[in-house]
Amino acid sequence: MHVPEGDLDVLTLGEALIDMISVETVESLFDAHRFEKYQGGSPANIAVNLAKLGHRAAFIGKTGIGAFGSFIKAELRKAGVNTDYLVMDHRVHTSVIFVSRTKGTPDFEAFRDGDYKLEPRELSLEAVRRAKIVHTSTWPLSREPFRAAAELAFQTARDAGKLISLDPNYSRRFWPDYRDAMDVIPRMLNYATLTKPSLDDAERLLGEGLTPEAYIEKFHAMGPQIVVLTMGGDGLLLSDGQSLTRIPAKQIEVVDATGAGDSFWAGFLAALLDGEPLERCARFAREVVALKLTRVGPLPDRVDRQAIYAMMDG
Repeated sequence: MHVPEGDLDVLTLGEALIDMISVETVESLFDAHRFEKYQGGSPANIAVNLAKLGHRAAFIGKTGIGAFGSFIKAELRKAGVNTDYLVMDHRVHTSVIFVSRTKGTPDFEAFRDGDYKLEPRELSLEAVRRAKIVHTSTWPLSREPFRAAAELAFQTARDAGKLISLDPNYSRRFWPDYRDAMDVIPRMLNYATLTKPSLDDAERLLGEGLTPEAYIEKFHAMGPQIVVLTMGGDGLLLSDGQSLTRIPAKQIEVVDATGAGDSFWAGFLAALLDGEPLERCARFAREVVALKLTRVGPLPDRVDRQAIYAMMDG
């Protein structure tokens, strides 16, 4: 796939928030009693992971100006993410989400404010035009004014010939109006070059009972040229609209599943930026996910992606 020009590799936009992750490994937040503070939010995490992998990443989003917002900015900058376009607003509170540490799908409860309040006038179109890839997720698309800002970003990116990726991580827990979601998400996917639903995402968005192949066809019909369907222990399916490739999961002992999806996104986009074929991008992403799953907390501060390629070729 041709990667366009740009002095930023990836621009992610959306939620940057505080993750309060349980110290104990539990299935439900009801059973959690102690929490640790982390910088979170899927688009912000993907920017951080890409920076750790050695790519030039920038983030656009909104936080408050207090201790939590300052913590997020410091964490992004420490990882090497460009925060020039982060909006810190005294009129909002930084969003906070409590998350269970688990080997499966985490339980969560969110207290939202700043994550969806980025306005179109606060969006840097210059940053969009500087980027090779523009990415967001459905979490902040669930509300205005971010929804309008994201569509403006996607329109600008499409007109500038950029690659566009959208994480269709829909859940009724943060977007209870399903009809609204089914109006917005297909419209935004129509701009996208790439999407990566999990099987859970696909079932929540499109209904249960379809085959993985049928889910992939439905995502292609909404616009994306590339669809990656991740299926946990059953591996993943990669489709470019012409051929379908099945890649098995790595057999590993899972220590902490929190952030696995963001690690896959970062790995796939990192390899895509390196000019790798799509199947190799997926295999590289699988290695990055394995690195995340076998440790507690985020990826290491620096990840040698050339060492990962060498291990894949070994």
